[in-house]
Amino acid sequence: MQSLTTEAESLLVQQSRVTAELQDGLMRTRMVPFERHVPRLTRLVRQVAQEAGRRAELSVEGAAGELDRQVLEKMLPPLEHMLRNAVVHGIEEPDVRQGNGKPATGQITIRLHREGAEMVIDISDDGAGLDVEAIRRKAYELELLQPDSKITDEEIMSLILTPGFSTAGKLTQAAGRGVGMDVVANEVKKLGGSLRISSVTGQGTNFTVRLPFTLAITQALIVRTGEEVYALPLPSVEGVARIPRGELENLLSQSEPSYQYGEETYRFRHLGMYLGGQAAVLPKDEAFVPVILVRAGEFSAALLTDEMLASREIVVKSVGPQLSSIRGIAGATILGDGRIVLILDINSLVRSGAPVVELKKAAPKPDDVRPTALVVDDSITVRRVTERFLQRQGMRVLTAKDGLDAISVLQDIKPDVILLDIEMPRMDGYEFASHVRNDERYADVPIIMITSRVGDKHRARAIELGVNDYLGKPYQDAQLLEAIQRQLEDRGIQLQ
Repeated sequence: MQSLTTEAESLLVQQSRVTAELQDGLMRTRMVPFERHVPRLTRLVRQVAQEAGRRAELSVEGAAGELDRQVLEKMLPPLEHMLRNAVVHGIEEPDVRQGNGKPATGQITIRLHREGAEMVIDISDDGAGLDVEAIRRKAYELELLQPDSKITDEEIMSLILTPGFSTAGKLTQAAGRGVGMDVVANEVKKLGGSLRISSVTGQGTNFTVRLPFTLAITQALIVRTGEEVYALPLPSVEGVARIPRGELENLLSQSEPSYQYGEETYRFRHLGMYLGGQAAVLPKDEAFVPVILVRAGEFSAALLTDEMLASREIVVKSVGPQLSSIRGIAGATILGDGRIVLILDINSLVRSGAPVVELKKAAPKPDDVRPTALVVDDSITVRRVTERFLQRQGMRVLTAKDGLDAISVLQDIKPDVILLDIEMPRMDGYEFASHVRNDERYADVPIIMITSRVGDKHRARAIELGVNDYLGKPYQDAQLLEAIQRQLEDRGIQLQ
């Protein structure tokens, strides 16, 4: 048996090696060098410069760098627009440049280099730079700014990404329509990348575009917040810090908690707050708590999660137009155990801002006298729908995804009624009902079993275990409420 096991393990290693080589080969077939499009971009710069009465040259550094074919094809139109902008809005006329001590011919440079799983494209020019005052005036005209608003130059420059925004004095083939940089920013965002603008008046402008090396596969950090599991693309993560538990609790007790790392300041946020307002729960029995450091432009965050599960290579799947329109969702993937996990656009979430992190209290407030219901179901949709319905009826609701999870909930609180499904992983409804009835602390808690198993034998087994009521799916809300009220009234409890 040991010999057979060793042989099987060696075969698995060989198989994984062959699979990895095959995957690398397939990935290489998707990659194309950037240099094949350099003549097209050079011709574009020359043509736009001639039409605008300017002189400009394009140089490309790192043109041998390869990008995913799909990424490159989708990025070509945005690149062409940024080059037009560099000529029309950036490069000055030859006599003006010479008067400022510059060469008569403007220089536009595209630099490509790879950083981890990202390809970084820098588009820079040595022109006049962004006219911050012209952008400010146009923003006032379009009522994007209030006259008394205080805003930094960097925030002013980001306004050029607003739809319909243009500072061109006249309408030409290349400028003035107000359609451009907003489309560029949206296209970069769709590809899972980021766009950053920097400019120095009189010296030039620089656009930094960060794109995923490939749209098919990426490295991601798998984390859990509440009952949900999410994937954070590693290119969007600055780092992970392990902070001693005592030090972290002291930091979180401050009015605006923040963490210093690598000469940068990161403000503490809980990932759940960006995704639905959940309070933070520090991992139990751990001396050091991992914190995910994220930076998106001038925004930064030290993210707390309920659990950091693993770092793994994931296949990126499209989520369709309905979900992709939701801010903060970049895609989805399927884990090895079959679970579907959303991939978060963490930079977008961090830019949106979130409430200051608060630590979740382990026990409910003592003055909360509402009747308590425990909903035990492996479907998160059923749990959330039932939770919201019961909260509207004036109840406090606890949830659990299976019997074992429900047992841990019972350690902290005794509910007034339990709503129980049958088919669940780890511990099903029958086993949990038996556990409750055999524990003298909870033996008198009424159990309402809600399941799609409506056969007589299932009902009989439930009644035999001591279940108080039995509802079949689908059910009407009024039917469920009536069953709960009946059980609570038997115990002398009234819904408010």
